[in-house]
Amino acid sequence: MSPSMFEEKFLYGINASPGICIGRAYLVNHVNMDIVEKYYLSSKDLPAEIKRFKAAVKKTKDELDQLIKKTPDAMQRQTDIFKSHLMMLKDKMLYDKVIETCNDEQVNAEWAVKNVAANLKMIFHQMENPYLSARVADLTHVTDSVMRNLVGAKKVDINNIKKRVILVADDLSPAQTSQISLKKTQGFVTNRGGKTSHTSIIARTLGIPAVLGLDRATDLINDEDLIIVDGTAGIVIIHPEEKTLLDFSLRQEAYDNYKATLTLNSDICAKTTDNVRLNVMGNIELPEEADSVISHGGDGIGLYRTEFQYLNCPMFPSEDDLFEKYKSVVELMAPKPVTIRTLDINGDKAIGSMSGPDETNPFLGLRAIRYCLKNPDIFQTQLKAILRAAAFGNVRILFPMISCYDEIIMARALLNKAASILDAEGTRFNLDIDIGIMLEIPSAIIMADKLSEQVDFFSFGTNDLIQYSLAIDRGNRDVAYLYDGLQPAVIRLMKHAADVAEEKGKRMSLCGEMAADSLYTPIILGLGIDELSMNPRSIPAVKNIIRSISMKESRQFLAEVLKQSTASDIMEMLQDTYGSLLSEKIY
Repeated sequence: MSPSMFEEKFLYGINASPGICIGRAYLVNHVNMDIVEKYYLSSKDLPAEIKRFKAAVKKTKDELDQLIKKTPDAMQRQTDIFKSHLMMLKDKMLYDKVIETCNDEQVNAEWAVKNVAANLKMIFHQMENPYLSARVADLTHVTDSVMRNLVGAKKVDINNIKKRVILVADDLSPAQTSQISLKKTQGFVTNRGGKTSHTSIIARTLGIPAVLGLDRATDLINDEDLIIVDGTAGIVIIHPEEKTLLDFSLRQEAYDNYKATLTLNSDICAKTTDNVRLNVMGNIELPEEADSVISHGGDGIGLYRTEFQYLNCPMFPSEDDLFEKYKSVVELMAPKPVTIRTLDINGDKAIGSMSGPDETNPFLGLRAIRYCLKNPDIFQTQLKAILRAAAFGNVRILFPMISCYDEIIMARALLNKAASILDAEGTRFNLDIDIGIMLEIPSAIIMADKLSEQVDFFSFGTNDLIQYSLAIDRGNRDVAYLYDGLQPAVIRLMKHAADVAEEKGKRMSLCGEMAADSLYTPIILGLGIDELSMNPRSIPAVKNIIRSISMKESRQFLAEVLKQSTASDIMEMLQDTYGSLLSEKIY
């Protein structure tokens, strides 16, 4: 083995979950679809081939059934994902299409699975919605499992790991992450995935470092290699030199001490050095996550994403099902507020089926409030559940993807109608709740002064706002460099809306990725944002940064930011003005 094989090497990926870990790599193998061979079958051999495919599907189904039985109640998210995978196994766009491909082309099942999966992934990749993009990962996990059972590949059981390691994989499936124990897992490194992927969410939930989207991690890292994972910076170091090891060991110690201090201080309110109070809240998708908001010092729930309860159901959930889930969160958080966002997804893709009408550009099509207004029965089921839950605590309702005045008028009319139905039924409810809209489309920001007549608060959805404002496809690497919250146009749009909110006396919140990134905190303060909402584990760190900054100075800083021409100019200003403070608070 040549000495060069042990040279220190830096890999750069996506900083999916903060923190530092140093340890030995453990490679989790996966089925490589690229090396699947194609061969032709005679007509008489096709029935046996179809039978072999069905047997592989049956074995995959049995494995998922076992995982559902073994998964603890505390990990309900995992169970719901496994159930959605069961539905996907039998979906006609996958199951029937593989059989059809085998018969029509007279090819082996492995080749049919590979090609059907590739075509479906291409369809989903064109749907630039993070929830629909997540379907690509689900599809990959399902087809990988079927393929593994087709070829008889050995299944890796993470439970069999005997020592504490850093998992290195192409990607980690929900089935694999459900086995993870903190006693054995220090961190994650994967070729695929991003900040909204399942693996990323699990890493943040467990509080372990993760770097994703490295492309060739599994090619460059071997079993037992010593590696450093810096999930804060998005760096993985293979074969670190002694000096590097010492440096990152000190950083790790500093970060761990910093986290411990943050946890102790997490209940201290977020007041700037000149005594301006901000509310720092948590984002959740499932009721079980509300506990994490409380334990990390959250001032409430600033964004309850309700899509997950639709994504993993064979049919749309009932009013009672939704009510019970909402009520459990509202009662737990009372008297703190719970902001429930109405369904924000293409409805035909929300349920377990992968089928549905095609749209040339789904991201600009029938989704979110547009789908809800077109399907008032589905919408009213959710609105009634929200109003019923509001009788048990402090509820706010948030309408997503509002683009014009007419939409908020129609949404409010349906909310009032839902209240009238509940009243006629004699069902307990509360209509005296704050109503807000997401500001994620430039047209809504331009019309903010008029929209303010119909709402109690605004909430920036920065993930979509950046994309819609700059006309970029987040999934296209050729233009990914433009996807930057520091682009002057984005900040100017936000400043316009924030000024309107202040003038009209409306509360302004922010709940995108920007909220959790302390780099943006000085700009957010300068804009005059009242509330931030983020993944619960980021709450203590952001509160700590807020307590270290002056609101007056942030306002002055923003005035200079608005004079800049490029995102790089603004980044340089941030580093010059706040760089030492931010790095001191992180390491």
